[in-house]
Amino acid sequence: MNIHEYQAKALLSGFSVPVPRGAAAFTVDEAVKAARDLGGPVYVVKAQIHAGGRGKAGGVKVVKSLEEVAQAAGRMLGAKLVTHQTGPQGKEVHRLYIEEGAAIEREFYLSALVDRATSRVAFVVSTEGGMDIEEVARNTPEKIVTFSIDPATGVMSHHGRVVAQALGLNGDASKQAESLVTKLYQAFIAKDMSLLEINPLILTKTGQLVCLDAKVAFDDNALYRHPDVAGLRDLTEEDDKEIEASKYDLNYIALDGTIGCMVNGAGLAMATMDIIKLYGEAPANFLDVGGGATKEKVTAAFKIITADPQVKGILVNIFGGIMRCDVIAEGVVAAVKEVGLRVPLVVRLEGTKVKEGEEIIAKSNLNVVSANDLDDAAQKIVKAVRGAE
Repeated sequence: MNIHEYQAKALLSGFSVPVPRGAAAFTVDEAVKAARDLGGPVYVVKAQIHAGGRGKAGGVKVVKSLEEVAQAAGRMLGAKLVTHQTGPQGKEVHRLYIEEGAAIEREFYLSALVDRATSRVAFVVSTEGGMDIEEVARNTPEKIVTFSIDPATGVMSHHGRVVAQALGLNGDASKQAESLVTKLYQAFIAKDMSLLEINPLILTKTGQLVCLDAKVAFDDNALYRHPDVAGLRDLTEEDDKEIEASKYDLNYIALDGTIGCMVNGAGLAMATMDIIKLYGEAPANFLDVGGGATKEKVTAAFKIITADPQVKGILVNIFGGIMRCDVIAEGVVAAVKEVGLRVPLVVRLEGTKVKEGEEIIAKSNLNVVSANDLDDAAQKIVKAVRGAE
């Protein structure tokens, strides 16, 4: 789960992380009031969307009067920002963050994330603040320093020295770096974050390290432990189909292809998506119904797939290990009878109760194509989709 910048900064400030003063605003009047409370003389009006690249898209404006705050807020609210992360459809701006201006001496990059290779929290540090870290990694990888934290010890003094050396900090700024890494790590662990990105981290002209921006993502599986974090969720920033899927505990991600996929197991889902690409089409979604899916959950999953107007065909690929094929079959049949079937459907079942599952589908009298294996299923759905065009 992602949250907005202003929410991330409020959360981090609870761990004594240095962030600029600011306030959220949902209307132009609220934006002006927030600026008036800050007192100036420089204000930053920031669009709040779950995507990077806001500045280049006109979503961040530095202004010097309340009148300019009102003008910038009026332009942003209700507008659509198109960035490299939103896709061509963009995201509509529903809220703003009005922040005090900062006298910037230098800009840096600092992030923490889960390093699955080491099963530890890793920090990524660079002098190239304000830039996309992917671009830095591609063009000047020598400017990136990474290190991981041993969970048995937590942050040690030498970690702070690594950051200070990587960023060229000394004296008091070096001490601030050590303190900042400690606080960020504490926040990361305490709130079960999966990503914490500060871009940029700045050194002000008065020698203070300040988190000028903050992007935070959380492990969805741990949200039950953090009702305060779950309450920050902004449904307007999420795909309607993904919201519906979350109600049934389905792992669903909308994509831009034409073949809807219903699979059990993340690895099998990825393999299914890959083989669809291999035969020249693209998946319309990632959907893992999990190992404990019920008939009701499968029915809901099928409805979500068919609700996508981009879907021209559906591939159901189930390996019945924990999941039973007859349960999947019952769910598919129930869903088709309830919502109808307007596009080709290919079903491949294998494993536990496979014969029972195949029999349920065969007796349903539905226009469903059966497949022997994954390769056969992929070829059949691609052929069916192209034949329907």
